[in-house]
Amino acid sequence: ARTLAALLRRYQLLFYPKDGSVEMFDVKNQRTFLRRTKYDELHQEDLFVGNRVNVFSRQLDLIGYGDQYTGNKLGSKKERTLAMIKPDAVNKMGDILQMINDANLILTKAKMTKLTWKQAADFYTEHQTKSFFNNLVQFMTSGPVVAMELMGDEAVSVWRRILGPTDSGVARKEAPPSLRAQFGTDGTRNAGHGSDSLASAARELEFFFPSTAGHGPANTANCTDCACCVIKPHAISEALTGKILHSISAAGFEISALQMFNMDRANAEEFLEVYKGVVTEYPNMVAELCSGPCMVLEIRATDAPKTFREFCGPADPEIARHLRPDSLRALYGKTKVQNAVHCTDLPEDGILEVHTY
Repeated sequence: ARTLAALLRRYQLLFYPKDGSVEMFDVKNQRTFLRRTKYDELHQEDLFVGNRVNVFSRQLDLIGYGDQYTGNKLGSKKERTLAMIKPDAVNKMGDILQMINDANLILTKAKMTKLTWKQAADFYTEHQTKSFFNNLVQFMTSGPVVAMELMGDEAVSVWRRILGPTDSGVARKEAPPSLRAQFGTDGTRNAGHGSDSLASAARELEFFFPSTAGHGPANTANCTDCACCVIKPHAISEALTGKILHSISAAGFEISALQMFNMDRANAEEFLEVYKGVVTEYPNMVAELCSGPCMVLEIRATDAPKTFREFCGPADPEIARHLRPDSLRALYGKTKVQNAVHCTDLPEDGILEVHTY
């Protein structure tokens, strides 16, 4: 594991399932960095290669298993797959994320994008000779899609099981609880896509989330009359993302852009700079924002910055529960720092904040 500060250091992280204690060893200097200490915030299911965890507010990227036994025990069935919400179901993404969470899959990357004709044709290149190809590409470019990387035990088959049969009509007969049965129309307008094998998953994830050059298809942020909303890391790790997105849509707000980020401390400090010296929680707010992945949303509505800020409610969830019981922070917040969402305080900041990403 390594920490992401201005400089990278390599550590060995030891986790003791019996009592939930951790120990850290500094590989370079060959000495103990953290003596064995009980730490309740880290769980065995968090320990897989590619995840980022927090140990005493130190960010660690897990880059390998310590030995063969640990790898077999923790990593053997873990897979990554590409899941895509098609244009006809983007307004149902809150419900879909809830289904993903209920199936014990972890959302590790996400981005709303609008595919060009060429991008959609490249993505579906294997169907090029099929009669439905033009219809499919036309549909896939008719509105935004949400591309996601899902991680978990046998993620490829689990996500395909959630989707159900390709034809939504068949899905309604054979798998009524499935995503396509609930949100799809036919065989093309069928709400979602899932990689059909590990090889396809690797190729399709590379298409949307390239590991080398570039960023893949751009996100859909366009910054006019918008508010910026950040779903905080604690809410994501408590699996509240789907519920929060559902609440936002149900309240009549349009989510016009979405992307998941891992913020480092320097970015979090800059992003929250207006609060420095203004609120005593500033250091803790920074620590929370870089404690794990967050999800950034662009919200559109009439007078979005004002109306959406009201919908978020007072910063302190306790006060929010008294004054605005239906607000996001009343429903999903715990403390003034872990209050589920950050939102734009001033209209001109909305545009600025969306640009920050």
